[in-house]
Amino acid sequence: MKSIFLLSATAAVLFLSTGTYAQPKNAAADFKNWPAGSAPGDIGNIIANRFVATPHTNFNRPGPPKVITYPETCTWYGALTFAKVTGNKKLTQQLAARFEPLLGSRDTLVPIPDHVDYTVFGSVPFELYMQTKDARYLKLGQHFADKQWGPPEGKRVTAESHRFYNKGLTWQTRLWIDDMFMITAVQSQAYRATGDRRYIDKAANEMVFYLDSLQQPNGLFYHAPDVPYFWGRGDGWMAVGMSELLRSLPKDNPNRSRIMNGYKKMMATLLKYQAEDGMWRQLIDDPASWKETSCTGMFTCAFITGVKEGWLDPKVYGPAARKAWLSLIKYINADGDITDVCEGTNKKNDHQYYLDRKRNTGDLHGQAPLLWCATALLR
Repeated sequence: MKSIFLLSATAAVLFLSTGTYAQPKNAAADFKNWPAGSAPGDIGNIIANRFVATPHTNFNRPGPPKVITYPETCTWYGALTFAKVTGNKKLTQQLAARFEPLLGSRDTLVPIPDHVDYTVFGSVPFELYMQTKDARYLKLGQHFADKQWGPPEGKRVTAESHRFYNKGLTWQTRLWIDDMFMITAVQSQAYRATGDRRYIDKAANEMVFYLDSLQQPNGLFYHAPDVPYFWGRGDGWMAVGMSELLRSLPKDNPNRSRIMNGYKKMMATLLKYQAEDGMWRQLIDDPASWKETSCTGMFTCAFITGVKEGWLDPKVYGPAARKAWLSLIKYINADGDITDVCEGTNKKNDHQYYLDRKRNTGDLHGQAPLLWCATALLR
């Protein structure tokens, strides 16, 4: 699956002393003139409509979930942002209708915000509030965002919970790289919805703690301190988490330059490990491991965002992002499901464990990044 792309001869850029790229109007030329059937609007519609038609899922296991899972939250959020950027009011209404039972007869599906994977759910009502101005959504979103910074409570509290809380971090800290999307997504959304800087400032402080704890000299991240492997989707959560945070983090935040440096260091290394066809692998630095779609979607989104925001050189990262997108969408089948998605994965200090993970089809871990990419390309 090789993609052929053209670089615009006029896509010259100037690197400023601030570390951003001054882009001419056509600097995003790699994000235009798509081959038939590959435009982000077309792909986004396919994936969003597939989500609307899909019942609540349970990590690709049979039967309904006990509560809304984080992959569904991520896809719901992606579909809503895609609806916003395309002005698709009908899609927004459909996604709001999907949510309505959670405010009434099916409220038991709403997670308890006592873990990062559950607290991220708040990003969806925040987005619904911003698009509809219905105060019910704002109240629910703030409940989730505030619980993340509140005192430890509930059955999941451990001695570490109190240790992290006393350091000014969320008591839900666990030092898995997945957390840096789960935490930053809901807290960035809280800031966008309310304008209250304490949400995103706390998230930035948390991000620096994870950067200092988990980022390796090559710019990539171990899954956890005791798991020294560069797992694709794990690093993907970090890549998208940093780009989501930086996209809204105020310029005067004291942690912004530290996070930007960590982000750019990661992006440069990801560029080196991108396969010839544009994909990334289940274990990023293992050329024998299989090409995996969820991490490819996440890294592509982080590249697109960096180019669009002026953080990354468009002459370098624009073609790389285009190649990745055109390769990624070839994995979408006739049902609107993407294939070769790594199943839900806990941490384990075992190289073979990661190689042996199942390759799912239609797993929302893989559907969500497609919508994030489509939104980023159109934003």
